[in-house]
Amino acid sequence: MTGVLGGAWLVYRGNKRKTDTDAQTAEASTFVASVQTVTEGFTQLLEQSRATNAQTLERVATLENRVERLEEEQRQWRRWKAAAVEYIHQLRALVAKLYERPVPAPPREIAEDLGDGPAT
Repeated sequence: MTGVLGGAWLVYRGNKRKTDTDAQTAEASTFVASVQTVTEGFTQLLEQSRATNAQTLERVATLENRVERLEEEQRQWRRWKAAAVEYIHQLRALVAKLYERPVPAPPREIAEDLGDGPAT
């Protein structure tokens, strides 16, 4: 009888250890799967964030290039306007000398630029 009880106890103990080990293994597998899922989620978020940042940087670079081009065009227009105003002043002085009479008033669109004030 003692042998049967001892054998039963050894079988119970082996099954209990196996059950405990299986439970721990299942728990560890679940934990590992959870960590992998969280890691994959963070990786996807990081990749999306990097893609968004790259796209934003590309747009900013494009806008900076456009602004630089527009600023250069604006500087060029200012140089042209200054040269045109100077040329008009020279022509008006020449007309006044040649004809010895007052020069005609400039059109109202450019009168302020020439420093004559608005034409009436």
